Amino acid sequence: MIHKKKIKNNIKFDIIVVGAGPAGIAFACGFVGTNIKVAIIDKLPREVIANPKIDGREIALTHHSVKILKKLNVWRYISNKSISVIKEARVLDGDSKYFLNFDHQEIQKDCLGYLIPNHIIRKNLYKRLKNFPNITFINKTECLSVNINSQFASITLSNGKKIKTSLVVAADSRFSKMRSKMGISAFTRDFNKNMIVCRMKHEKPHKNIAYEFFRYNQTQATLPYINNQSGIVTTATKDLASILMRMDKKKFNKEMESRFNNFFGKMKLLGKRYSYPMVTTYTKKFISHRFAVIGDAAVGMHPVTAHGFNLGLKGLDILIDEIKAALKNKSDFGLTDTLKNYQYKLHRVAAPVYLATNSIINLYTSNILPAKLTRQFILRFVNTIKPVKQTFLNILK
Repeated sequence: MIHKKKIKNNIKFDIIVVGAGPAGIAFACGFVGTNIKVAIIDKLPREVIANPKIDGREIALTHHSVKILKKLNVWRYISNKSISVIKEARVLDGDSKYFLNFDHQEIQKDCLGYLIPNHIIRKNLYKRLKNFPNITFINKTECLSVNINSQFASITLSNGKKIKTSLVVAADSRFSKMRSKMGISAFTRDFNKNMIVCRMKHEKPHKNIAYEFFRYNQTQATLPYINNQSGIVTTATKDLASILMRMDKKKFNKEMESRFNNFFGKMKLLGKRYSYPMVTTYTKKFISHRFAVIGDAAVGMHPVTAHGFNLGLKGLDILIDEIKAALKNKSDFGLTDTLKNYQYKLHRVAAPVYLATNSIINLYTSNILPAKLTRQFILRFVNTIKPVKQTFLNILK
């Protein structure tokens, strides 16, 4: 089990991670078996985090993300039976049959990426942390306040204890309470839409191709999974999303068949439907003295490009490397001067992807005629101009 000693008052850790979601635990995995004492704080019971429930989300991992998971020694825990490969990705606009195509051969790899259910990634990230005495898990606990001075950060917990650390790392979602407690705000964009995710079995084979259908009143995406199943993602207005969530299964199956224009033939819902609000966030600064944000607490992406978790992994990998470099140089990794390298590198990676994604959403959800014409032009432009297409493909490497 994860180290479970009784927490004494004013105990000092090297790093305190707030939030035991996938970003927080993946970050902690970077220090397992080292001399760095890490505490992970979360309000949920340990049993819930160790065995996360299915949440409907399928994670499309790039090759770079797999490299990071291998570096964290997590990838070996994930069963091949849970992994599906994505060979191609196609983007279609409206009712047009023309599509923008990304093929694995264009990046000289066996596939574009890998598809794994979110709960399986979370479960195996947690599994990696077992039996390491330098990792302490503080469950069923919240952070009430944080006070930072030149030497350390002090956190007051809901169990009445106080703990100290050289660095606080917030990984508590795009609506981060820790970020707010530190007085750091974020650029927020509410699309006033909901994303409905579910798994469906279908009659016609997907051939390991992911699809993005930009309809004029909603977006449909499919992520190819094993056994002729796909993760289905529908982005729609809140009213329409509410109707789709309340439909009985038979009617929902027919509705999806219709919305996909019988593209996959007969479709059958497997398990539940899950609905999530479409809100993107970009934190105005990723660091302050003895404080850093990672994962969605740093950048909360729109799911349309499926790069949220990939970007989160890139960010935490950068921060782990910066901390280890500081330790090697025997310098204080909680200082702003040390952390600013992380902020610079993450901003350089995240800003273009975030802005491009939001621009795509603005364009491809607009019903005005100029936007419709521009959409068709862009698909053809990216398909035919190799340097432009290569820019998109580089993200997948």
